[in-house]
Amino acid sequence: MIDDRLKLKNKINKVSMVIMDVDGVLTDGRIVYSSKDELKFFDVQDGYGLYLLNKFNINTAIITARKSKIVKRRAKDMHISSVYYTHDKLWAYEKIKDKFNLKDENICYIGDDLLDLPVIKKVGFSVTVPNAFDDIKKEVDYISTKRGGRGAVREIADLILKAKGLRDDVINI
Repeated sequence: MIDDRLKLKNKINKVSMVIMDVDGVLTDGRIVYSSKDELKFFDVQDGYGLYLLNKFNINTAIITARKSKIVKRRAKDMHISSVYYTHDKLWAYEKIKDKFNLKDENICYIGDDLLDLPVIKKVGFSVTVPNAFDDIKKEVDYISTKRGGRGAVREIADLILKAKGLRDDVINI
């Protein structure tokens, strides 16, 4: 048990970028259509977690299969470094890795479904949410206690900041 926690902390300490899916991770997975547009629900605590990561020079990126004006807007509001819209998430992952000159071990990926699996298998620290597809849960290093769209990203941000000894610095921002 102690060895497992130490291994996890060592993985987390190498993280300098967090890449995430949107539907089911940054949102609860629901897509609501109105007569004018689609709606997605984002969690304000997740947004603050992304803000904190950026403040501590941990870059963030999105890889999502669904192109959406709402995702583009949220990414801009949260100062997310890169956004890729593709079903080939491994291709986008490699592009991000090259753009930021990172190794697999420097990246945390948060995903919840089969499209995320190729990336989950490559990164240094892989995460999913409790509402994820069961096959994903078997492959990751960590399953958040919070659900997608309900604070999971904030939980992961806090986990990373704590492991790096930065969590107490949050109040001084």
